[in-house]
Order: sequence, then structure tokens, then C-alpha cells
Amino acid sequence: MVVSLLLYLMFSIGIFFLPKILRKYTSVWIAFLQVGVFSFFLTRIPNIINGEVLSAAITWVPALDLNLSFILDGFSLSFALLISGIGAMVFFYAQAYMKKYAGTDRFILFLTLFSGAMLGMVLSENLIQLFIFWELTSVLSFLLITFFHEKEEARKAAFQSLYITAFGGLSLLAGIILLGTIPGSYSLNEWIASAEAIRESSLYLPGLLLILLGVVTKSAQFPFHFWLPGAMQAPTPVSSYLHSATMVKAGFFLLARLHPVLGGTSEWMYIISSVGVITMFMGVYFAVTKTELKSILAYTTINALGVLVLLMGIDTQLSIKAALLFLFVHALYKATLFMVAGLIDKKAGTKEFSSLGGLARTMPLTFVITSLSALSMAGIPPMLGFLGKELIYEAKVQLPGISSVILVIGVAANILLVAVSLTFIYRIFLVKRTTDKPIPKEDRKSWLLLAPAMLAILSLLFGLFPKILGGTLIESALGSVIDGAGDVKLKLWHGFNDVFFLSLFTVVAGFMLTYLMNTKQMLLKNWQAFNERIVRFSLSDKFLSGVDGFVGFADKKTQIIQHGYHRYYIMTIMVLAAVAMWYQFYASGAQLTINNPGTIPYYMAGLVLVSVFAVVMAMFSRSRLAAIVAMGVVGYGIALVFMYYGAIDLAITQILAETLIVVLFVLVMQKMPRFLRLSDKKQRVRDLVIAIGFGTVMTLVTIQSMDISLQPAISDFFIENSWSKAFGKNVVNVILVDFRAMDTLGEIIVLAVAALGVSMLLKKGGKA
Repeated sequence: MVVSLLLYLMFSIGIFFLPKILRKYTSVWIAFLQVGVFSFFLTRIPNIINGEVLSAAITWVPALDLNLSFILDGFSLSFALLISGIGAMVFFYAQAYMKKYAGTDRFILFLTLFSGAMLGMVLSENLIQLFIFWELTSVLSFLLITFFHEKEEARKAAFQSLYITAFGGLSLLAGIILLGTIPGSYSLNEWIASAEAIRESSLYLPGLLLILLGVVTKSAQFPFHFWLPGAMQAPTPVSSYLHSATMVKAGFFLLARLHPVLGGTSEWMYIISSVGVITMFMGVYFAVTKTELKSILAYTTINALGVLVLLMGIDTQLSIKAALLFLFVHALYKATLFMVAGLIDKKAGTKEFSSLGGLARTMPLTFVITSLSALSMAGIPPMLGFLGKELIYEAKVQLPGISSVILVIGVAANILLVAVSLTFIYRIFLVKRTTDKPIPKEDRKSWLLLAPAMLAILSLLFGLFPKILGGTLIESALGSVIDGAGDVKLKLWHGFNDVFFLSLFTVVAGFMLTYLMNTKQMLLKNWQAFNERIVRFSLSDKFLSGVDGFVGFADKKTQIIQHGYHRYYIMTIMVLAAVAMWYQFYASGAQLTINNPGTIPYYMAGLVLVSVFAVVMAMFSRSRLAAIVAMGVVGYGIALVFMYYGAIDLAITQILAETLIVVLFVLVMQKMPRFLRLSDKKQRVRDLVIAIGFGTVMTLVTIQSMDISLQPAISDFFIENSWSKAFGKNVVNVILVDFRAMDTLGEIIVLAVAALGVSMLLKKGGKA
């Protein structure tokens, strides 16, 4: 498993080191990598069927008990096969599709890393590690969606997807950290072992809601679904991969992966099923009136994601089995249909229904491939989609409590899906052509046909022989998601029962609606007009305007708070700090006590009086030179205080620094204009009040700290270890150079950068 991920990284970087002649076929080499990874996981099926769980771990942060942990069970194996298998088809397809575009090396790099990140996510056993891969898929999908970055629509869509999924990712991290405090670990196995304690904890509901926020944003659930149609700005290979087997399925993956921990509660059932059923119906409802191929497929993906989430929310063994089957059903037909849409766009130069039609004669193989996949999407036998629909209906019928509502909405959504699927075939291939554009012809040797043909054949094969899936992958995956799962037996014919008649009614009603939609043109026009009256706003537009409003608010806030006046920054810090400390003194009822203050020599008292007089002189002096001298007196006075109390190092440092500052002040002030009064009388009174308030409270804090006795004293540690560990007798120097070396290095870097900046400004002179 670890080797597979390293191969993805190695091949991604290796793209740029291939000879120029080989780089023409980069996508093919990555496709063979995907085939190799797929073969590796394929050979692990016998182990997984026998109940084995393969694992691997690499030490990461031992102090925090964090390791790079990977796990391969039935569920992660199913996803790994989909990611690598469909990934291979996508890369073969991309070789032909991306041939004429510039920047394909960059595209293949991002797509390879994306595939590796998805694989890393589904194999992760550590939930923090899973989150890292989760966020990597968001960032890489952003880079893929914005491939055509010269288009404003692509940039907006990419930003929208990144903002929403990254926001959900941060919520997911918060939920993981919150619930991780219960078992004291981020290991999936530890969470499962502590499942009962997590569900009974008061943190369960807030943790669940935060994790679900990550799920619904990633898997485009209502009300965050609107980012997914915008992602169609990406090249078709990305759309095919992202919608079928990778990113948008990540939310479903997380739900199923955490089901043993978080499932089985009323909160889980009602929240998740409600979101799923709304998303399911809304996605297909809006797909009906779309006329652009990729847009139709995007909205049907929203429908499918809603189905998957709904089935997880139903939370029965049968519903989870249906979800796992539908995972394969949707991956196969949706990848195929997106590839077909890209192929038609390449040949016909359009993706609009109005510019297509009559292609069955000139593109017969494409017609067959599209028909098989669209029939699977509609749930018509003998395609695999029919078994998925039958199992979904059976799960909905057996849902306790709200089965009638869910079933009615589910049947209505499937009727619309049948109509969308049949219309997809009819408007592209069968309807009479009404455009004058040249009729595209099929190139049967094109690589654009290879991948969709193989996927369509697989969908038909699994439909005719469902035991291939049921007794292997789905059965082992079900055992990983739910305890006590039995055998999974899939068959094409279940006899005459309620589910069969529901399916029959769905298909018949779907055919009737298809007929009406394609013969009564006013029906769709009125439908579209009705939608425009009911839904008067676009969630995508509202999101973008909301972002603009937030940026405007931030700009106004910056003008008020980050105004650029340094004296007001210092004043604000001092006022807030003084108020907070005075309040703490008042609230805690602290008593000011000075124990054994000792006798202060007369010369130290005189030194303090001289320093105070120098401060007053610096404040009211009208002479620059006099003010500088007064400030120097204060600095040297502090140095003498250090020296009196034995801090020789500090005294020397203070004297050197003070001398340098006085010299620099004198040199700079000579070049300055006349001495200005920067504040009036009221402002000086205000400054005096702030200074007295802050200075007094700091004095009180200092006096109070004298009574604090740390046991053991930290000074003892430095005294004991200064010579033995750092080989230095000067404790202060050892602290600065050894014990706080990183602090000192940081300060040196800051000073060096500041000096560099000053030197550049001086060199630039008046040319700025």
C-alpha cells in the first residue's frame, strides 16, 4: 500500500524528466501505473474475502502518538479498485482528449497526484492522516478545475469549489479533534473500540454535526450542491474521474467508514436521510430542463450522491448493501457517459441538444455505448443499474417510520431519472437532425472509444452475472461497514413482488414522461418558466456576492483597525492590557503585600529620582538634543540599577545599546525638520492617564510576582545544566545561545531581514 502511494509520487515528478519523445505518451504511462496498482489490489481480493485485514504503519510523530497508518479491508479495497481501475480508463482517455491542449504535463501531474491522494485517503487508518489526504484532493481538484484558467468561469468555479470544500474540511478536522478527545486517539480502530462511549458522550452531537458538514460540502449535498455543476469547467477527463470514483464520493466514503462509530442513533438517521432525500430529488428535478450534456450529467451526479447519503441515513443492513452496490453502478455508468459527452463534443464541436441529433447512423458504436450506460442510469434490465434500483427500493420499503415519504420521493426521482436517461439517448442519436452543422463521423480506432466501451461492457457483464460483485467485493465491504453482515446474494430476477411492481411503474411512467417531453415542446418551456418563478435566485450567485460582501466588510474593518498609525496601535495595546489586568486585580481580590522590602541605599534612591526627572524633561523639552540627552540618562540609569543588583551582563548590554541609540538619534535628528508638537494639551493629558494607568498596573504585577515561588525554581535547572550540557559558565549567555537557540536565531533573522530592507531602501534613494 505504501509502495503504491510512493509510485504515484515518483511517477508524478518523473513526468518532467522523461525524454521529449516519450512525454507525448505521458498519460499512457500513468495509465499503465494505474493498471499495475489495480492489479495489485485485485490480487488481494482472496485475502480480504477470507476475512483478513492488511495494515502497514510508518512512525510519524511519536510524541503525539501519530503514525502514518494504512488499512486494507473490504471497504477500502472496493474504493481502491474503483480509483485505480477507472483511473486507468481516464488516463487512456485523456491521452487522446488532451492531445491538442497546451500544458498537458501540468495536467497529468495534478491528475496523478489527485489519484494518489484519493488512494491515500481511502487507505488511511489514522483520521488526522485521512484529513490531510482529504484536503489534498480539494486543493488538487481546484488546480484541475482551473486548468483553463484564461476563462473567468473556470476561475470562479475553481475558487467556489475550493472555498466550500476547504471550509467543510476544516469543520471535519474540528469534529475529528473534538471526538478524538473521548478515546484519546485518532486511530480508526481505537474509535471503533470506543464507539459506545463516543455515542453516549455529550460531544457526540456537535462532533457529528461538524463531521457531517465536511461530508455534505465534499459530496455536494444540499445546500452546498451548487459548486458541482460549476466544476464542469474542468476538462472532461477530470469530470469523468471526479464524478464517478473519486472526490465527490469521499463524503460517502467517510460516512460509511465512520458508521461503526457514529451510526445507529436517531440523530444519524434523521439528519443524514433528510439531507440525502432533498439532494436526491433536487438533483434530478433540475437535470430534466438542462440541455447541455455535461450539465445534465452533473445534476444527475447530485442525484446519485443524494441516493448514497440517503441509504447511509436509512441505516439498515439492506440499505448499506444497496449503497455499496450503487457505488459501483454509478461509477461505471457516470464515467462512461462523461467520456461519451467529451467524445461528442470533440467530434461535433458542441454539447448542446439543439445542435445534435441523428448521430446513431454515423456514430453507431458510440450510440451503443451511450445506450448501455444510460439504461444503467435509468435502472432498466439487464444493466447493473437495474439491480441497484431494485435493492434501493427494497431498502426504502423496509425503512421504519418514514418509509412512505421516502418511498414516494424516491419513486418520483427515479421516474425523472428514467426520463432524463432516455432523453439523453433520444436527443443525441435518434431525433431528426435540425442543424446545418457537418454531421460528425465515428473514428473506431480512436482511444476516445476504448475506455467508455470497456466500462459499458463491465456494467452489462456485472448486470448479467451479479454474483461476481456480490459474493466478493460487496460482501467483504459490507462486513467492514456493519457488524454481523451476512452473505450478499445478488440476482437479476427476484420474482413478482412489491419491488418489481414499483420498478415496472417507474419505467413505464418514465417512458411516458419522456414521450411528453420530446413531443410537447411547451411542456419543457413551461417547466423551465415555473422553475424560474419558484427559484428566483442562484445559490452560486448568492455565494459569490456573499464573498464580495465579506471582502468589502474586511476592507472597511481594515481601514478602521489597521489604519497605519503606530502610536494608536501601542495605545490600544496598553489600554486593553491595563483594563484586563486592573479587572483581574479587582475580580481576584488581590492584596498588595511587600514582604521584607529591605533598605534602599540613598544613592539608589537618588538615581531613581534623577531618572524620573529625566523622563519628565524628555516629555516637555522643546529641544531635540535635550530630549535625546534626557532619554540617555534614563537608559544609563537603568544600566546602573542592573549593575547594583549584580546583573553585569545586562548592564554592559544596556550601556552599549543605549550609547548606540543616542548616537543614532543625534545623527538622524540633524536631518529632521524643526521639532514639532505632535499633540495638543488634551491629547497629552490622555496620554498621561494611559501611561499612569499602564505603568501603575505593571508595577503592581511586578511587586506581586516577587511573592511567587516556583518549585522547583527554573533558575536551578539552568544553573545545574549550563556547564554539564552546554559547556558554558555564563548562564545568561548559555540560555541565549543554547537553551533558547531557536529564539535567538529567529531574532537574528528578523534583524537581518530588516537590515536588508533598509539597505535596499537606501540604495534606491529618491528613485522610488
